[in-house]
Amino acid sequence: MSQSTKFLIAGLGSIGRRHMRNLIALGEKDIVLYRTRKSTMPEEDLAEFPQETDLRVALEKHKPDAVIVSNPTAYHLDVAIPVAQAGCSLLLEKPLSHSMERIDELKSALAQGGGQVVVGFQFRFHPGLIKAKQLISAGEIGRVISAHVHFGEYLPAWHPWEDYRQGYAARADMGGGVVLTQCHALDYLPWLVGKVESVWGFTAKLSDLEVDVEDTAKIGLRFENGALGSIHLDYNQQPPAHYFEVVGAKGSLQWNLSDGATRIYQAGEKAWDVYPPPPEFERNVMFMDEMRHFISVARGEVESSCPLEEGIRVMRLALAVKESSSTGCVVSV
Repeated sequence: MSQSTKFLIAGLGSIGRRHMRNLIALGEKDIVLYRTRKSTMPEEDLAEFPQETDLRVALEKHKPDAVIVSNPTAYHLDVAIPVAQAGCSLLLEKPLSHSMERIDELKSALAQGGGQVVVGFQFRFHPGLIKAKQLISAGEIGRVISAHVHFGEYLPAWHPWEDYRQGYAARADMGGGVVLTQCHALDYLPWLVGKVESVWGFTAKLSDLEVDVEDTAKIGLRFENGALGSIHLDYNQQPPAHYFEVVGAKGSLQWNLSDGATRIYQAGEKAWDVYPPPPEFERNVMFMDEMRHFISVARGEVESSCPLEEGIRVMRLALAVKESSSTGCVVSV
């Protein structure tokens, strides 16, 4: 593929707009917008870019090389499958979908078209998590024994300029709910610790929020290496909190989104070492690095660091949590 790459963005909600801004900041201006006219983005910000409301027309007329799929979760595959068949590479926002239906169809479309997928788990690009993975993989805390993630955020504060009740995260018909919407931990905890063997979950709608999905989840994990894990997710916590801790046989490791730093305690040293992110780091750096990676993937320069199989693994974990909550049973994955 030449260094000139045409991008199509499907979905201009908050994350789609971020991806668009980042593409432009990275010097990519050959962008086509596939719209449903439901975006709250000011029209003047979109005027310079070609816009289509029919996906087939967008593909045939503009022949994009790469597509960013950032529409609501339940509609991801309506876009992802035809663009994969057309040979495009995809930045496919997490989760892949709201169910496993049509996932095999997406796999077949990718095999037919030859494109790659980068699943939008941007925390893999956070310097603190990258450092944590390096330290754990190097055995700096010894054999992992247990791990815990806490991820709580007040849903109405996510996008205060919008009515949270209308957003996909709050609506079952759009594939919302805290387990799917905040599935980052179901991605990065196995990425750090290892493959999951079995899952249990309790989910419920407990807050006073006007949503028709679960807003709280408690999740238990048993890893193939014997370690145990737990995850707390909610839509209600004020102020928000997002952190994890991994306990090993020779020490422990902590990370907190509030300062982005990774901390490690090694029993032999009896002291904490702190690895802060670079001084210039701010939240969008993760998304910028993710976009740089996707551009390289779309140009055939590198393989995807988070391919479709990783997204499928997270889907299976998320759906296992829901199954466990409804049946009261531990679910093997």
